[in-house]
Amino acid sequence: MHGLRHGYAQRRYEEITGWKSPAAGGPSRRSLTGARRRIDREARRTIARELGHDRIAVVAQYAGS
Repeated sequence: MHGLRHGYAQRRYEEITGWKSPAAGGPSRRSLTGARRRIDREARRTIARELGHDRIAVVAQYAGS
């Protein structure tokens, strides 16, 4: 079941941001600056809500950090 959540989170991250999630070989959050950092944060908020969580930190488990 969690494998499906990982796949969903990674696909949604790419749909929202336009780049691969860190877990799928995309850039890490630490390497992002400015507008990309804001896009990343909003994507994580959206995905967290879609997965039924209140904290965006949980998205790091599924999409990477």
